[in-house]
Amino acid sequence: MKAHIVLVTKYRRHLLGNPLDIDVKQKIMDLACRKGYQVISMETDKDHIHLLLGYYATDRICDIVKAIKQETTHYLWGKHKSILAKHYWEKKIFWSSGYFACSIGEVSAETIERYIASQG
Repeated sequence: MKAHIVLVTKYRRHLLGNPLDIDVKQKIMDLACRKGYQVISMETDKDHIHLLLGYYATDRICDIVKAIKQETTHYLWGKHKSILAKHYWEKKIFWSSGYFACSIGEVSAETIERYIASQG
């Protein structure tokens, strides 16, 4: 199965520039590799990230998003505490509570890939 997922930073803070965007992308790639997901396309803008993700039908999107948010937040606070502490007064916050996700078919996968590539 494939899904288009969008995650937004808490309070729409413009934090997804270098070096945080590189670290977020790497952590997502690590998670995908470990869980057997396929990151088809991924790109950040200042305050959000788009993913086109291939996953098993037995996995739930909500669990995938939860894992991505938890692992990236924990990693970023460990590595970039000084940057994040300027924007968030509470530790371990990075993403907003919601997310966008929609499943896609093969016909629209190329369209979504082009859209994600145009972000940033």
